[in-house]
Amino acid sequence: MLQCVDCVDPAEAFSVVGNETRLSILEELWRTDADAMSFSDLRRAVGMRDSAQFNYHLGELTDHFVRKGEDGYELQHAGEKVVTAVVAGSITEKPHVEPFPVEGECFACGGALQGVYEDERLSIECVECGHQHGDYDFPPGGLTDRTPTEIAEAFDQRVRHLHCLAADGVCPECSGRMEHSIEREGECCLGVPVRVEHECQQCGHELCSAPGLRLLDHSEVVSFHRERGVRLDERPYWTLEWCVGEEYTELVSEDPIRVELVAAIDGDELHVTIDGDLDVVETAVREAV
Repeated sequence: MLQCVDCVDPAEAFSVVGNETRLSILEELWRTDADAMSFSDLRRAVGMRDSAQFNYHLGELTDHFVRKGEDGYELQHAGEKVVTAVVAGSITEKPHVEPFPVEGECFACGGALQGVYEDERLSIECVECGHQHGDYDFPPGGLTDRTPTEIAEAFDQRVRHLHCLAADGVCPECSGRMEHSIEREGECCLGVPVRVEHECQQCGHELCSAPGLRLLDHSEVVSFHRERGVRLDERPYWTLEWCVGEEYTELVSEDPIRVELVAAIDGDELHVTIDGDLDVVETAVREAV
């Protein structure tokens, strides 16, 4: 395993955000269209007259957050993460959003669905019975200049992206190695009896997933729906029964692990079997019984 020899202490990262001048430096480097900025151009952009004081703050950022090259100063990944966290609102904003209606109906009781935003997380839940159809982090910046409909659309895309990365073994937080397991015990925010638990081996980030989310871009699944007039890229995941409906996902074998999902349209059923690595091992189209 690789050892981190030049890591940034969390306290140091937060001290950057707490200093206005240093944060301004990072923001200007983030905004610029140039590959790098000279010392004088960067100082003018920040609006600081005292060259010595500016040099001190810039020096505190250099190596971890800012890189000094032949053409000037440029933002490093750690510095970009600090700025994007501020832009996303995760550090500076605590917005309040009233629950809003979303497309679809509850697969548990048939009730209407709503989006509920709280503590930087957005959940899709039933107005009648409270059954959840997903509960995931959604930075406050994702609410900016968006209508409730646009928020729901952005949330759908974000969930797809997060689970696609996790299923491919890449942590959506730190890009570390993500491992997963098929679980039946405990509760899942998607309300399905069989779920996938993802855990990053580097940062410990965890993500709970319905097996069906793995199939949203699978070619045979996409073709089955498209041939019957359904475009999966235009349907929120929570409107697809085989993604969040309890009766459409079944653990059919534990050794080896096999999970079967069934998508039904107009009298036809697509049966998809995935293994413990979330790979599709079998598909079959049958007439609904």
